[in-house]
Amino acid sequence: MTKRNKELSLEQREELLRTLKARFEKNMHRHKGLEWAKVQAKIEANTEKLWSLNEMEATGGEPDVVGHDKKTGEYIFYDCSAESPKGRRSVCYDREALESRKKHKPENNAIDMATAMGIELLTEEQYRMLQKLENFDMKTSSWVQTPASIRKLGGAIFCDYRYDTVFVYHNGAESYYAARGFRGSLRV
Repeated sequence: MTKRNKELSLEQREELLRTLKARFEKNMHRHKGLEWAKVQAKIEANTEKLWSLNEMEATGGEPDVVGHDKKTGEYIFYDCSAESPKGRRSVCYDREALESRKKHKPENNAIDMATAMGIELLTEEQYRMLQKLENFDMKTSSWVQTPASIRKLGGAIFCDYRYDTVFVYHNGAESYYAARGFRGSLRV
C-alpha cells in the first residue's frame, strides 16, 4: 500500500464537513443532546481525524456521531451506512490470513485497511450498541474485532442483523465474501 498524503484540500474539508453536518442533522436519534457546532470544532482542530473521516466516507461508510465520551471530551463516530461499506468488502480478516491463502487472494484485509485509514474495527459490543440505534447489515455482514484466543486457532468473527436479532458468527480468517466488509470507529 502506498503512503498517501493525509492532508485534505480546503475544498475537500468543506465538502466533508457539509456532508457530515447534513447526516448529523438528519439522524439526531443517533446522538441526542449533542450539538453539531461542538462536534465540528473538535473535527477542525484535528486534521488527521478529519482525514480518517474522509477515508470512512470515501469507502462508503457514511460516518456519523454515535456518542460523546464525557471523560475525554471525544466524540465517537461509527460507520452508519445501511450495509457494510462497499469500498471495504471482499476482504479477509488480517494480514496473516491474507498471506495464508495460496489461491484467489483478496486485494486486502480488514485490519490493514482500518489501520491505514486511522480507524478501528468495531468490537462485538460496539456493533450491538450500533444496532440499538437502528438496523444495519440486513443484507451484508461485517468483520468485528476478534478475540486473540479465536484468532490463534485460525478463526475470526463477524456480525449481521437478521430476524430482528444481531448474530455473531465465525469463519476462517482467510475467508472473504462480496457481502462482507467491516465497520469502523473513530474518536475525535
